[in-house]
Amino acid sequence: MAGLEDLGSMLGMEPSKKPEKRKGYDGNTIRLRVRTEKRRGKLLSIIWGFKSHPMEMNRLLTLLKKQLGAGGQIVDATIELQGDHVARVIDILSGEGYSIGK
Repeated sequence: MAGLEDLGSMLGMEPSKKPEKRKGYDGNTIRLRVRTEKRRGKLLSIIWGFKSHPMEMNRLLTLLKKQLGAGGQIVDATIELQGDHVARVIDILSGEGYSIGK
């Protein structure tokens, strides 16, 4: 009996692949960190640990703002998003190929 991999190849579908891990300037895998912080009585989700091109951070900020429906900005090589979005940010960044640290 044929396995599911064989069935997919017969239908012309390629198996789904995990995205490759993103690499920084030094060639090592980028390991981002996410936390929440309270400023002026409001919660912020902060993402830091970037070692990549600033245009990549702009692309990622735009993606996160659209998918989360929240405001945000880049401040000193960190991305700050309005609200507590840690779980959703981790899912989105993992899907983009980033390694998330604790």
